[in-house]
Amino acid sequence: MFPCLRLSSLCDLHTLQPIISQRSFICQQLVQRYCSSKADQYDLVVIGGGSGGLACSKEAAILGKKVAVLDFVDPSSQGTTWGLGGTCVNVGCIPKKLMHQAAILGHHLKEATSYGWTYPSNEPATHDWSVLVENVTNYIKSLNFGHRTALMDKNVQYINAKGSLLDRNRIMTINKKNEKKQIYADNIVIATGMRPKTIQEVPGMTENSITSDDIFWLNKPPGKTLVIGGSYVALECAGFLSGLGYDTTLMLRSIPLRGFDQQMADLVLRHLEHSGVHIVRGTPKSNTKQKDGRLEVTWQSGSDVYDTVLLAIGREANTKDLGILDIGVDVDQNTGHIVGGYGGESERTSIPNIYAIGDILHGRPELTPVAIQAGKLLARRLYGTSLEAMDYELIPTTVFTPLEYSCVGLSEEEAESRFPDEIEVYHSYYKPLEYSLPHSSSEHCYIKVVCLRQFPHKVIGIHITGPNSGEVLQGFAVAMRTDSLTLQVLQSSVGIHPTTAEELVKLHITKRSGLDPTVSEC
Repeated sequence: MFPCLRLSSLCDLHTLQPIISQRSFICQQLVQRYCSSKADQYDLVVIGGGSGGLACSKEAAILGKKVAVLDFVDPSSQGTTWGLGGTCVNVGCIPKKLMHQAAILGHHLKEATSYGWTYPSNEPATHDWSVLVENVTNYIKSLNFGHRTALMDKNVQYINAKGSLLDRNRIMTINKKNEKKQIYADNIVIATGMRPKTIQEVPGMTENSITSDDIFWLNKPPGKTLVIGGSYVALECAGFLSGLGYDTTLMLRSIPLRGFDQQMADLVLRHLEHSGVHIVRGTPKSNTKQKDGRLEVTWQSGSDVYDTVLLAIGREANTKDLGILDIGVDVDQNTGHIVGGYGGESERTSIPNIYAIGDILHGRPELTPVAIQAGKLLARRLYGTSLEAMDYELIPTTVFTPLEYSCVGLSEEEAESRFPDEIEVYHSYYKPLEYSLPHSSSEHCYIKVVCLRQFPHKVIGIHITGPNSGEVLQGFAVAMRTDSLTLQVLQSSVGIHPTTAEELVKLHITKRSGLDPTVSEC
C-alpha cells in the first residue's frame, strides 16, 4: 500500500499524514488502526457520561463490543463539580425531585393538624438545610459509585477525561492533569448534554450568581433568594425554595414555561404566587456584591437585596472544545446543537460514524428518559439485530413545581395551529380528596384533554395540574402511544375511586359549551 515506507515507519503519523490525506478513507482507517495499540482501539467511544451516554455504552458492551466512556465535568462559575452520571443524577432530576419532596413534606406538616396530628410543643416544624443537602449529596455520591460499578461489570472502560475529535475516528483525551492521549474508535457517540446559561452582559451577574449546577450542593442556606428566569428549572427551584421556608422572588423576563401549554403555565405561575413566591417582571440591570456579602440586584422598575441570586434562564449545548466544527460535524447556527437526521437516522450526524444523543441533539426533547431510550436503541442498531429507531413523539413530562404540571402530546395552542377549527377541549377543575379536611385551595387543580372534533375524537393532548400528576399521567401516556386512545375510550373506562386519576375518565364538559367545568360531586 505504501511501498516507499518501511514497516517500522508506519507508526510515525507525522511522516504518513501527507500521504494519508491523499489516500482514501479506508487507507486512513487502516493506518490509524496499525499505529494505535490494541488497548487504545475501541468499537465505540461515547463522549459524555450522562444518562444517555451510559445507557448507550452499556448496551453496546452487552452486545459484545469494546467500549469506552469519556466523562469530565468543567467546574461551574462558582467552582462546583460532581461525579459520573451527568446532569440528571448530579444537578438535575434526582436532587430536584428530592428537594421538591422536602418542600411538599413541609406543606403536609402544616396540614397534618386537620388530620388529628399534634406537635408536642405546638410549635411549627423547622427545616435544616445542611441536613437536607448532606443527605441529598450522599445519595448522589452513591449513584456515582453505582454508575462506575455498572460500567466495570459491563467491561466498559471509564476514562475521566475530556474528549476532542481530531478526525472521524481519532479522539484526543485530556485529563485533569492536562495529560493527553489519543484513542481510536470505529463509531463515536456524542452525549455531552447542556450547561446553564449565564448573563454575561449584566455587570456582576455571572460572578455573583449561582445556577442549577450549584444550588443542590450549596453548603449554607440560600436565605432570601432571587430566581431569574421563566424556564421549568426556574419555577421548580423557586417552588421548593419557598416551600422550604426561604423568602423567594421569581423574576420573569418573558413568558413562563415557553413551549408548554400557556393556560397550564399560567395556572402553575398563579399557584406559585399563592404558595408565597413573589413574582416580578423585568430584566436585571446589575448584580452588585455589598460589603456584607449580600447582593443588590437592580432592574427596570426597582431593586432589592438578596442573599442568593440563582440564574435559570435556559441551557446551552455543551460542545466547547469538542472539535466537532473542525472535522465538519453539522451544528445548528442558532442553538449550537448537533444536527442529526443524516442517512435517515435521527441520531446520525453529517459524518456517518459519528452520532449524537440526548440534549445535545438539535430539535429533540431535552429529557433524561429520551436520552436513555435513544442511546439503547442506537447501540442495538449499530451492533445488534434491531432496526428500531427512537420515536420522539408523544413524550410525557412533568414540571415539579409545588403543584405539579404533567403533559403529553400537543398543547392547545399547537393543536389549534395544526388542526384549525377541528379540535375539542374537554376540561374540569377538580378537588383532590386530600385537600378537603385542611380546606386547601384547589383553584389551580385542572385537567384538560385535547381531542380531534371528528368522531371517534382521538386524544392528541393531555394536561393536568395537581398533586403527583407525574404518577397520574404515565399510564395515560402509554395509552396514547397505542394511537387508539379516544374520548370514548376514556369515558367508558372505570376510574379508581377516590383518586385524582379518575377525574380524567369523568371528563364530559367542553370549553366550547361555556358550561362551568368545576367538579362539585364526589
